[in-house]
Amino acid sequence: MRNKRVIFFTCLGIFVIGLSSWLVYQMLTPTYHFDGQRAYQDVLAQVSLGPRTPDSAAHAQVITFIKQELEKAGWKVQIQATKWLGFSIQNIIASRSDTAPQIIIGAHYDSRLLADQDSDPRRSGPVPGANDGASGVALLLELARTLPKDGVSIWLVFFDAEDNGGLDNRQWIMGARAFVASLTNKPQATIIVDMVGDADLNLYIEENSDATLTTEIWAQAAALGYSKYFINTPKYDMIDDHIPFLEAGIPAVDIIDFDYPYWHTSQDTVDKVSAQSLQTVGETLWRWIAYQK
Repeated sequence: MRNKRVIFFTCLGIFVIGLSSWLVYQMLTPTYHFDGQRAYQDVLAQVSLGPRTPDSAAHAQVITFIKQELEKAGWKVQIQATKWLGFSIQNIIASRSDTAPQIIIGAHYDSRLLADQDSDPRRSGPVPGANDGASGVALLLELARTLPKDGVSIWLVFFDAEDNGGLDNRQWIMGARAFVASLTNKPQATIIVDMVGDADLNLYIEENSDATLTTEIWAQAAALGYSKYFINTPKYDMIDDHIPFLEAGIPAVDIIDFDYPYWHTSQDTVDKVSAQSLQTVGETLWRWIAYQK
């Protein structure tokens, strides 16, 4: 009987020591998770600068803002300054090492010069770009803060000159075209996020996107309980920043809510953006990336 008590208390002691060690480890080891509220603050910060239109002060300021946030999160930042069809391009490329990327996550940071979808004289002004521009940037910045440092090699790319096609002889997606033209390797996958902060989030399958990538990401969303938002139905075929990657033979997917009623209007403002929508998309991508090898 005495031996049984000794064994019991010995085992109990080992258990307590082990549990204490585990709790101390958990307290000392940082836990990272995507925070939609923090991403929403990045939307507010961008929009507070004003429309990030080409050659504007706000355009220069948002480049500085993005660069500073990435560097605070421990990423190396390169500004790809180049020309495309005579227009200046400044893509922002973030990496954690010199290793070629296996995955590229991209979003555009510029906003449109003209609110040409407005139905009144306000169309002469620029688009605030809270959802169309700032939401995608905010999602990438929060991924930069929270993605584990180990795992696959990832580049976060913030594209310039996406959103002003048809104005002043500009084409669409010029920043992405310039970036892909400079690539010396082919990543395994590219994911573009665009207009992902809509408070009434409806992400249908974009028809040009790579089918395998789309299936994986929409399945991940469903596993998290987000199938209400990631709708498993094709609806639109978009000219967006994923197109140059697809043309180069790189699997790419465009995650976009094109049912956003304030697209290219003066009403694309911060009150139309939801932290919960950013959480839905950000957490889905975070989990998908975590399973990549």
